[in-house]
Amino acid sequence: MFCKLFVSMVLVCLLIGASFATPSTQIWNPSTDIQGVGVLHFGIDNYFTQEGPIDGGYAFPTDLGLTYGLVSGLEIGIDVFLPQQSPFAFNAKYGIAEKEVIPSFAVGGYGFGTQTGVTDQNVLYGVVAKTLPVVGRLTAGYFSGNDKVLGVNENAGLILTWDKVINDKLWACVDYAGTKSALGATFYGVSWMFSGNTSVIFGYGTYNNGAKPTFTTQLDINI
Repeated sequence: MFCKLFVSMVLVCLLIGASFATPSTQIWNPSTDIQGVGVLHFGIDNYFTQEGPIDGGYAFPTDLGLTYGLVSGLEIGIDVFLPQQSPFAFNAKYGIAEKEVIPSFAVGGYGFGTQTGVTDQNVLYGVVAKTLPVVGRLTAGYFSGNDKVLGVNENAGLILTWDKVINDKLWACVDYAGTKSALGATFYGVSWMFSGNTSVIFGYGTYNNGAKPTFTTQLDINI
């Protein structure tokens, strides 16, 4: 019953356009990856500047996220941003895996917050990815969100990502999101897998709107 209710809430948000909740991502952008059926993914994401508050530095609210593989090709998620008023936001994504010459593909939405005009970024997106020998995986797509929160003429933009599995422990990535809204950024980073179900991303990002660059650490655990 709870599962059906939660799915209904997420789908309603997607349909009516209901804070920044994150589906399975690269460092910053959504990926074409989907959580496996029955897999519960827990993440703790932090973003912070090198400078402290006295020097104009800042930190984003800590993002505690849960993503669940509901059925084949479909994941749903909820994020809690602390400390923040109206901390809850939802996301969902459907995707098809890469197969031979056919690229992977995903469509979804994130940032469906509960405070109108503040946390309801209501971002919808589509991404396509193809893995090339030696080069790695290339991803391209487009997103569009709520212009009342992201800004008129700044609520939509390109998604471009390169990522590559270096070995069974190390992964590298560069990803870019267009616009000068809060979503517009370029991130560079690596991930190290400490065990079969636990990894940590270490990254650095610059923002298109001129905000101070941030470092990020992202702990990912599959349960």
